[in-house]
Parts: sequence; C-alpha cells; structure tokens
Amino acid sequence: MTVVVVGNPKPMSRTRAAAELVAEMLTGTGPEQVIDVVDLGAGLLSWGDPKVAEAKEIVKSAESLVVASPTFKATYTGLLKLFLDQFGAGELGQTTTFPIMLGGSLAHALAPELTLRPVLVEIGASCPAPSLYLIDSEYETSPELEKWLGIARRFAPQVSS
Repeated sequence: MTVVVVGNPKPMSRTRAAAELVAEMLTGTGPEQVIDVVDLGAGLLSWGDPKVAEAKEIVKSAESLVVASPTFKATYTGLLKLFLDQFGAGELGQTTTFPIMLGGSLAHALAPELTLRPVLVEIGASCPAPSLYLIDSEYETSPELEKWLGIARRFAPQVSS
C-alpha cells in the first residue's frame, strides 16, 4: 500500500497534487491513502488524539510512503514537523520513503535532502533514493522528475497488471 503524507497548511494544495502524481508515477497506481496533515487540526498539538493516532497507523501500515511539503524558510513546514514528532525513533520500521519538497526557485533545492530526509530517517524511514525537489509551477513537466523517477522506481513497489 502506498501512502502520501502532505504537510501543506492549505488543504488540497499543489503539494498534495504533486505528491499524488509522484506516487502514481512511482508505482503505476495512485496512492491508497492520502493524509493531508492540515486536516488533523489541533490534535497535532497534544499526544493521544484519535485522528492523529489513526493517521499514524495508516502511515505505519504503508509499504511505501511519499512525504511532501512546500519549502518554507528553506525547510519543510512546521505543520509537517508536528505530525512527524508524533512518531518515536525507529517507529516506521524501515518503510521505503520518498521525501519531496516543492518551492518557487532552485535556491532551496537541497532542502529535502538536508532537512526532511534526516527527520524521516530518525523515525525509521528507509530513503533509498535521493530526495526530490520540484519547482511548484512546473512539477508536472519537470525534467528533474523524469530523471529522479529513473532512480526511484528501482525502490518502489510496482503494481502488477
């Protein structure tokens, strides 16, 4: 099962659309579950919220995971951080994970590799492919996406026809 986690403060964002597209291009089918973290609301600010616990269980049951964020001040969003902080060290159990970030320019192209990947690895994600950074206005047609997919597809589960 492929799960997408989106850390954009805007519901139904371009970040979500890009993450769903990446998941589909990686595996040959759309994600089975999408967690738009903004929908978890104030439950992210405490421990034990039932909606957050349910979202965590969905993430932990994933065979592969796409974690996406827009770039805010050269890193991923605080909203995504609140969700990721709900996981203990190693809790993801080596789930194959693909960190992606979108931004307005290439100025922060290293942000997913330098900021998002380390926190994912700390909570137990296995990130076998390089992190992906896309310009938000051209994520659907980016030549970087095609190059990245050539590497990342080696690690993603494929749907049999």
